Amino acid sequence: MHKPLDKLSKEDLIYKVINLEEELAQLKRLVFGNKSERYVPSIPDEQLSLGLHVEAKQEEVKKQEITYTRTKEEKQSKLPVRMPLPAHLPRIEHIIEPEVSTEGMKKIGEEITETLEYVPGKLLVNKYVRPKYAKPQGEGVVIGNLPSRLIEKGIAESSLLAFILTSKYVDHLPLHRQIEILKRLGVKLSSSTVSDWVSYSLNALKPLYDSLLSKVKEASYLQADETPIKVLDKEKKGDSHRGYYWVYHAVKEGLIVFDYREGRSREGPEEILKSFCGYLQTDGYGAYDAFGERKGITLIHCMAHARRYFEKALDNDKSRAEYVLTEMQKLYTNERECREAGVDYEDRIKRRKEKSLIILQSLKSWMLAEYTKITPESLIGKALHYSLSRWEKLSRYTEDGMLEIDNNLVENAIRPVAIGRKNYLFAGSHDAAQRAAMMYSLFASCKKNDVNPDDWLKDILNRINDHPINRIDQLLPNNWKLSKM
Repeated sequence: MHKPLDKLSKEDLIYKVINLEEELAQLKRLVFGNKSERYVPSIPDEQLSLGLHVEAKQEEVKKQEITYTRTKEEKQSKLPVRMPLPAHLPRIEHIIEPEVSTEGMKKIGEEITETLEYVPGKLLVNKYVRPKYAKPQGEGVVIGNLPSRLIEKGIAESSLLAFILTSKYVDHLPLHRQIEILKRLGVKLSSSTVSDWVSYSLNALKPLYDSLLSKVKEASYLQADETPIKVLDKEKKGDSHRGYYWVYHAVKEGLIVFDYREGRSREGPEEILKSFCGYLQTDGYGAYDAFGERKGITLIHCMAHARRYFEKALDNDKSRAEYVLTEMQKLYTNERECREAGVDYEDRIKRRKEKSLIILQSLKSWMLAEYTKITPESLIGKALHYSLSRWEKLSRYTEDGMLEIDNNLVENAIRPVAIGRKNYLFAGSHDAAQRAAMMYSLFASCKKNDVNPDDWLKDILNRINDHPINRIDQLLPNNWKLSKM
């Protein structure tokens, strides 16, 4: 229990005021602060860029008014340049002849104007007509075979199933909204019918998800993170269960797996990472600490998480927090330059040793010296403690050119889930949450490999029933680009 204010000592009251001020500053930052993580140092009013300092007392300067006339050159105003429309879009050509007669005139050219038109989605009916032929002498009937379809006796083609799944798991449109859209297009479908289509499609895609999970487990460099999801639970009346998606990103392979678990304990990663060997990069969450002690696993931490602690400490100790953020920004500048130059792993590690290692060593020495001068319970104290206690793992990315400075790639894969939560609010059951994890995995892997999810899924649903199960990995997004032709 908290002590009444009149029972607290003067020192306790001071600490309480400091903590309340820090909490208020954080709330203001959450509401009004900049959402970008990239640090841009503030420029003080002084003329620092010129190395000049304004004296507190300046000598009086005599003022003299000078007037003159200047001739201003007229500049031609530049008209805005319209970007050309994509060449791959189909064109409908409209020839517009002059209203007057052109008889006897010679064509000397033409003016071309392109505009962009939107045609709403349409539903079409495939009508398969199969003539029947009777064999002579009553030997039977001959008829053509229907093309292979995912739902053999259903009316839904793969293109429609792909549209429904993409709308649900990429565009985050609940099924009842999609049913209304289809109704406006002229077809009324029951919710049970559409739900059955989704279930049938997900069951067909399960082997592909299993193959994806297997490939991720075999990777040598994984990034891991987790995010909550509300789930309806029949055992919790009037309340939802807080489950978690554990997300694993195989960086080199460009594959991402979502694994649903009912809790945030270590059981999830224990099962997924049971046979894993290689680099494991996390945000520093304690559930992963034990993996760093295992033979064959090298644990790396995320610089972006360390940077956030100092960003939060700006209102607490601006000078120290700004110094650290400025130095960390130099590390990120080096990473950005490597990325923009398109250097290979060998050159990347060379640049890190030449630039980043010096910054890291200097920053660590500064942190150790400053930590003795501040209050550990303050925001700047917590920021310094967080980084110093993880410094070896924060700096480990400089040991191998394939490693990333932070966990942002896997965090980017999680962001669509946050958007989805605002639309559907919760998963209908634990099974529904795991099915959603499967589709999030496949679609996130599509995005990672610059694959159009709707085109990919339409093709996969057409082929998966007839595709050999021992070569199912050929249908994964990172391989599909090579085989889609």
